[in-house]
Amino acid sequence: MGLTQDVANFVSKTRYRDIPTEVVCLARGFILDGLGVALAGSTDDCARILQAHVRQIGGREEVTLLGTGLSAPVPKAALANGVAGHAMDYDDTQLSTSKEAVYGLLTHPTTPVLAAVLATGEKEKIRGKDFLLAYILGVEVECRIADAINPHHYQSGFHSTATMGGFGAAMAVGKILALKEEALIRTLGIAASMASGLRENFGTMTKPLHAGRAAENGVTAAWLAREGFTAALNILEARRGFYNAMAGGYDESKIAGRLGRPYFMQEPGISIKPYPSGSLSHPAQDLILDLVKEHDLHAEDIESIEVGTNSNVPNALIYPMPKTALEAKFSIPFCMAIGVLERKAGIAQFKDRKVRDAKVVQLMKRVSLYVDGELESLGYDQVRSRIRIKLKNGKMIEGRYDVARGHPEKPMSWAELGEKFKDCASLVLPRKHVDEAIQLVARLEQLETLRPLLRTLAGGKDRRAKRLKKSGSRKWSHTRKS
Repeated sequence: MGLTQDVANFVSKTRYRDIPTEVVCLARGFILDGLGVALAGSTDDCARILQAHVRQIGGREEVTLLGTGLSAPVPKAALANGVAGHAMDYDDTQLSTSKEAVYGLLTHPTTPVLAAVLATGEKEKIRGKDFLLAYILGVEVECRIADAINPHHYQSGFHSTATMGGFGAAMAVGKILALKEEALIRTLGIAASMASGLRENFGTMTKPLHAGRAAENGVTAAWLAREGFTAALNILEARRGFYNAMAGGYDESKIAGRLGRPYFMQEPGISIKPYPSGSLSHPAQDLILDLVKEHDLHAEDIESIEVGTNSNVPNALIYPMPKTALEAKFSIPFCMAIGVLERKAGIAQFKDRKVRDAKVVQLMKRVSLYVDGELESLGYDQVRSRIRIKLKNGKMIEGRYDVARGHPEKPMSWAELGEKFKDCASLVLPRKHVDEAIQLVARLEQLETLRPLLRTLAGGKDRRAKRLKKSGSRKWSHTRKS
């Protein structure tokens, strides 16, 4: 059995009863987190542009756009919700099974899969168990494909959420559509030729577009395969296939026979973001906040801040002096400066006006990022970070963190996930709906229909939805009540 067939066979044969209880519990947490960041992201400028674009295209009023009270065709809802899910760079990150890989190649596994499952699941009127199964299988395939690829793929400039998120979305949708193994193989072949996304676009609106396109591509690939659309049957392992063309090869031992053994959510795990910024900044962000509070530090006391980490961090956090909030999400100087000045690093801190604030700009000039030889020698599977703060009185304050809050070694509790969800969802939903959504996700496998959950997530009564409808085409409508 070839690798492509192996993946399709795993998706085809796995049933809900085969999923370990621990994995179901973990999945509920990742889903709650993914829904929350998508609701928050639906307010972002890039998400609003996408919503307007989808509205202009028109089409059937089929499924929900989170937080807007609006509906759209299934593929375009997957696109818009996928963009919203990645808009704030607040969505989860896969880890790595080896020290050579770049922190799991920085794939954000939930957003492409969740956006595709939400749209298709609503259309197909699936149960909560079916939703969980499709999501879990999609994330498993996405993470295993990403973990096995030659790290050169990411290092040379590909954004793996874009290139591998589509595989996860495609397999999740294929499961909902009950595609047979042969059709799933063709789905993978179609999805592979739609894979694209470049890291030079980090810090722009095109980065979240990568996640949205991956979700949309997954829907399209599965739909086409269902109708008999043909594709290569060995797309992953072929000489001219995905792995060789996109990365120059892969490590077969990381995927062959590994699907669901154990599930990637269990080992090595997926990290939930505590901050709406690039995940490579998070250990340092955690550390600066703790040092500032522990030593009661103030900007006027600080002469310089040195941040040491491995060589892949400067390759991703590419903005030493950001000009926008999008750029600030990939800037160690901003993350350090805002941590000192506001002692927080939440949604409210990553705003254009904060980035351009004179006090922030001045402190950013005193922050430097360097490659630490000791941390470099320990590998890239964790974003080990060291901070040295030199005070104007000559005192030196130091610390080192290897992981951030939300990492499996420092997991968030359900209560903490709930607080993050509330912070995100309250941007578009009334408090009653926020609380109901948390309760419904907590018992997702018991739901016979997704309608109650989708009603709470729609945000259909807000003024923003009315504004969008007024400015949109007649083909665009509020989400239908059920």
